[in-house]
Amino acid sequence: MSAIKHVWAREILDSRGIPTVETACMLEDGQVCVSSVPAGTSTGTHEALELRDTESARHLGLGVLKAVNNVNSVLGPAVTGMDPVDQFGIDKKLIELDGTENKSKYGANSILSVSEAVTKCGAVSSAQPLYGWIYTLASKVGITQKVKMPIPLFNMINGGKHGAGNLDFQEFWVVPASNKSFIQGLEMGAEIYQTIGNNLAHRGAIHSVGQEGGYAPNLFTNTDAFEVFIESIKETKYSLGRDVFLGLDVAANSFYKDGQYLIRDKSSGMDDFQFLEYYKSLFDQYKLGIIEDAFYEDGWDSWKKMTSELGNGLVIVGDDLLATNIKRVEKAIQEKACNAAIIKPNQIGTITETLKVVKVTKDAGWKVVVSHRSGETNDSFISDFAVGVAADYIKSGAPARGERVAKYNRLAAIETELMQMK
Repeated sequence: MSAIKHVWAREILDSRGIPTVETACMLEDGQVCVSSVPAGTSTGTHEALELRDTESARHLGLGVLKAVNNVNSVLGPAVTGMDPVDQFGIDKKLIELDGTENKSKYGANSILSVSEAVTKCGAVSSAQPLYGWIYTLASKVGITQKVKMPIPLFNMINGGKHGAGNLDFQEFWVVPASNKSFIQGLEMGAEIYQTIGNNLAHRGAIHSVGQEGGYAPNLFTNTDAFEVFIESIKETKYSLGRDVFLGLDVAANSFYKDGQYLIRDKSSGMDDFQFLEYYKSLFDQYKLGIIEDAFYEDGWDSWKKMTSELGNGLVIVGDDLLATNIKRVEKAIQEKACNAAIIKPNQIGTITETLKVVKVTKDAGWKVVVSHRSGETNDSFISDFAVGVAADYIKSGAPARGERVAKYNRLAAIETELMQMK
């Protein structure tokens, strides 16, 4: 095996024009693997710390030169000489070097960039496709499912912190049926996306495009977005409830204040019980199949009540509630607070820690949703990761914008490759 010869990092821009970290890992045989990490706009308080140059006016205090320096001066030299297939040993060293629970010493962005670049080098060294190597690593933590293609959650309309400020809910999804191949689902998503755009244009409602590629339209209420979906799907050859389903990332943290949820669909704020009743009406009217972050991140009782009452017919996904944190996932499993988990490597900081969270999630019988962030790069790592861990779903935004499409095109390539192997 060829050992790690050199690791270095630099500052690049993400899809929002905000700096992030890109790290390269060179092996002794001269091969180089590069990884760039994403960043979130809507972040939970329980996520690992993303290190920023907040004391500097440069890039409005959002630079990452400290994180870059941490890779170049500390983290990179620490793993130099190690075997890139020793992912668990390398991640263990990175975690021990930082020594904090939330990666606050060196930053989850710098640590993950090294961990992810090493994962890519491990795939090269073991002569496996990246998804195959991730499956090998996953099997070492006890994940036994074979690689499979995830179902895409297409974020067609962006609201909340990802949109133009006139819709409260953050993501409105169109979800292909599970009996479709990934490539068929991608075709459906692209056609419906274009149809939604045409309908919004006819309504004079297109305002802009949101951070994740979905439309950010001028609509009066959140339910208006669902009506646009239904109208648009009817204009295609697809059938709602048979070929495609609807889903929602509420991101309730963003409009929760003083014990109430404030949305434009209601003239007054709603408490947790009233908000749950509102969800029930949405579920009945629009036949939602999946919903994320329905309540604020520490509203455990509300999460439990919703899962108890709707969990048999609805995929209830925790993101801010869980933050890819194994302790919070274990608590949610024990308390039956949801039945699916968002998996974001940058919320925890290393690939092996992420794999362990996936293992716990799968062991509970939950659905696994591998996810991008609003501030993305063209790195398609999560596509291979989702296939390698046999995730049920993947979130990569709309079927538009290069940093989103990079993930979908990589998944299409993987599916084609897997078909050739049959």
